[in-house]
Amino acid sequence: MVESQPNFFIPESIHGVSTDLAAQVQMIWDVIKAPLVVPMLNVAVVICLVMALMLFCERLYMGIVIILVKLFWKKPEQRYKFEPIQDDVEVGSSNFPVVLIQIPMFNEKEVYKVSIGAACGLSWPSDRLVIQVLDDSTDPAIKQLVEMECQRWASKGLNITYQIRENRTGYKAGALKEGLKRSYVKHCEYVAIFDADFRPEPDFLRRAIPFLVGNPDIALVQARWRFVNADECLLTRMQEMSLDYHFTVEQEVGSATHAFFGFNGTAGVWRIAAINEAGGWKDRTTVEDMDLAVRASLRGWKFIYLGDLQAKSELPSTLRAFRFQQHRWSCGPANLFRKMVMEIVKNKKVRFWKKVYVIYSFFFVRKIIAHMVTFFFYCVVLPLTILVPEVHVPIWGAVYIPSVITILNSVGTPRSIHLLFYWILFENVMSLHRTKATLIGLFEAGRVNEWVVTEKLGDSVNNNKKDAAKKTNVKAPKKRSKIIERLNLLELGFAVFLFICGCYDFVHGKNNYFIYLFLQTISFSIVGFGYVGTIV
Repeated sequence: MVESQPNFFIPESIHGVSTDLAAQVQMIWDVIKAPLVVPMLNVAVVICLVMALMLFCERLYMGIVIILVKLFWKKPEQRYKFEPIQDDVEVGSSNFPVVLIQIPMFNEKEVYKVSIGAACGLSWPSDRLVIQVLDDSTDPAIKQLVEMECQRWASKGLNITYQIRENRTGYKAGALKEGLKRSYVKHCEYVAIFDADFRPEPDFLRRAIPFLVGNPDIALVQARWRFVNADECLLTRMQEMSLDYHFTVEQEVGSATHAFFGFNGTAGVWRIAAINEAGGWKDRTTVEDMDLAVRASLRGWKFIYLGDLQAKSELPSTLRAFRFQQHRWSCGPANLFRKMVMEIVKNKKVRFWKKVYVIYSFFFVRKIIAHMVTFFFYCVVLPLTILVPEVHVPIWGAVYIPSVITILNSVGTPRSIHLLFYWILFENVMSLHRTKATLIGLFEAGRVNEWVVTEKLGDSVNNNKKDAAKKTNVKAPKKRSKIIERLNLLELGFAVFLFICGCYDFVHGKNNYFIYLFLQTISFSIVGFGYVGTIV
């Protein structure tokens, strides 16, 4: 009996009959496209459009609120009880609270003098100031240099202590926690934290501390970062644009509306009682600063962001350092969200809408959705729809929404508006790295607890990279010659994928997406070959 032939069949060529390879691949594609590829891609488009709308609504909300804040909100000095602490000859310095300065360090040869000198130069009574240098360095020569610098300032009458540990347990969080345990800081009421490359102005404490003194429900005063090497190269300009939006909009809105904003890990002053009540420093994620801020907020403490209180700092000027930093900044929040979401939901000390804001707006949209929609939609799904013309992406999702989001993001750095288009391409490239880190954090995969200290080149003292290289005896040109060490294969792979999609759209497409795809290919290639940090 002859069996009936099925309607759905696999061509004989697959079983070994010699056929043209291209025709064979085309047959397989025709077989699986309609029943499998098209439905899956349609679902992916819908999911990405929903995420894009979520991010669009978030950015629009932030934009509206920041306009209202700038036009109608009172300044922090008017919204809170603020009375400058005056010098009084009769009572001496007794009306000044005792403040602890913590400076965590790790092999900071290029910048240790900057941070120590800035801390010692603060205009605060020396008998009411305790400076603590927390050195986790592994290089004995650097440890000796830092210790000698501390001794030099101590000989001038400053209360400065050089503190080391036997191991780096907990990294920065462990060092800060250990520092607060010392008996000589028990009488301190507040603690100001500055990373090794930060340089606060002399009046920093005089402008920040009165907010804590006059408002007992405030736990943190966060200052804005300013970047001394923003003009060094294109990489630093791109970082400035992203971070300026964070400070100008996200931090300002969270502070003005009493919603929530995270501690940035440095250039902030904490009430030590609030740190202790929140459970102290924890090293369960790579964003110990955000962890502490969330826990303190859940206990009813409030935070203030002061946009006009600034501290100078340095941006990573090498792609390698920037990638490590972005991995930590993307992986850590996702992992913290995983660990704390139920704790936030069950908390009874904060109102319902604040919990919604923290879970949905702060964590879910900004720390997870923002990375994923940028990568999956604009770097994966949209290019794939070119190869599958049966799948349609509405123009509002492909063009209008990302355009509005980009314009809203640009308000933080108006001086770089001419770089906006390249910033979009660069952010799309980095979204690959950030999405990978976010997924690692959500699922607690391999590199979830990776902590690589951001490399600093001393540009806060000298913006000339050649001079910095000479000081450190680093032979930069020789290092750059090792091309294989600069390659980022994942980015190069996506460059090839986007180039193929662009060529296909150029020949067969109707939407002219190939212009964007070719430009994005160039951006992925630049990062893939590791040259973005050298473009001025």
